[in-house]
Amino acid sequence: MPSARDWAATAVATLKDALEPLVAVGQVPGGVITAGTLDGPRSTATCGVVGAECGPAAPDEHTRYDLASLTKVVATWPLVGRAVRAGLLDLDAPVRSYLPDLPPEAPGSSLTIRHLMTHTSGLLDHTRFDRYLGDPTPLAQLICQEALISEPGSRHHYIDRGFILLGLLLTALHGRRLDLTADEMWRELGMAETAYGPLLRTPQVAPTEPRLVGAPRIWGTVHDPSAALMGGIAGHAGAFSTAADLAAFARHALTSPWLAESMRPAARIEPGRHRGLAWITTDGEPPSPVGAVAYHHGFTGTSLHLTPHSGRYLVILTNSVYYGRDRTLLVPLRALAMTTINQPM
Repeated sequence: MPSARDWAATAVATLKDALEPLVAVGQVPGGVITAGTLDGPRSTATCGVVGAECGPAAPDEHTRYDLASLTKVVATWPLVGRAVRAGLLDLDAPVRSYLPDLPPEAPGSSLTIRHLMTHTSGLLDHTRFDRYLGDPTPLAQLICQEALISEPGSRHHYIDRGFILLGLLLTALHGRRLDLTADEMWRELGMAETAYGPLLRTPQVAPTEPRLVGAPRIWGTVHDPSAALMGGIAGHAGAFSTAADLAAFARHALTSPWLAESMRPAARIEPGRHRGLAWITTDGEPPSPVGAVAYHHGFTGTSLHLTPHSGRYLVILTNSVYYGRDRTLLVPLRALAMTTINQPM
């Protein structure tokens, strides 16, 4: 069985071997892979370049990537956990308890925090904030007044609106912008390179894609269009981070009771996979010899895997949207990541 050191080194080498062909044929500019355990060192491998805008600069563990939906678990999830622990937030209380200006008749005002965290809210599945342009109604009200597409708690449907609403709720709860609250938390965790944008356009920041054909690529500002309409600060997207910082985050999360609570199955996705609080979780039964896995992906080409039983973590950072939005591009790499983190101890 591999030692902690051997597993981390083997894991990043295996995933680098899978990423390099995508880089070689021009489907992905490059990326960073980091793996480690609580009781051992971390190992990092990189390949390719940051992006054409950055010249020949190669990425490293301090290159900042747009996390996209990893923002849900790196910003919103831990902030909700802290608020719950502090007694400021009740997972089973309705949204209107914390956003009292919501009209009580609005369909979304009775949704609970748990509904939002588990993607079982029944909120509209298409974000489409562009249709709200020029409307003076507060965004939380606009979200909550839309008709629900399913009965709350009845089924899992992954959407952004729930975490957007959580971000607005956290802003109201703390009386300050979400990015300021998140920054304070990240600094406490030693994550000095993690932040909401905008960031300076340097070779240490990976560009993503142009919003329009022929336009310059997005670089240092959020890729997600809904987050962009919100000024780049949202509960579902907008954070940038590095492999080094996400390793620090993973080590903290792996020892947190909040992760253990969040990995309890709340909504079935498919056989062997459930949604907990924010995270997707596996059953942890055979063929997994290392227990349940908690993981999440980001649309830009990012992933984070955690296995509390074995103390392993695995970080993948790419800007795979750089050349287009082929959502199948990283499917084999992400499947390999799951196999790798499940390697017998």
